[in-house]
Amino acid sequence: MDRLLTVQEVAERFGTGVRFPRRLIEERRITFVKIGRHVRIPESAVTAFVAANTVEPIALRPVALRGVA
Repeated sequence: MDRLLTVQEVAERFGTGVRFPRRLIEERRITFVKIGRHVRIPESAVTAFVAANTVEPIALRPVALRGVA
């Protein structure tokens, strides 16, 4: 079973305030677990969210030097 993280712990991992993970929960953009009135986010959901939103850099072709006339 995954470790369940609090909203505060997720915010610290993301380097954001608590509003960001709360908004992800409200918009159903991240998996969460309700235990009574407490909300917890599985560690694997945080990892999956980061992986799904990671943008890989593109490799640019070298620009040929233009001759000066």
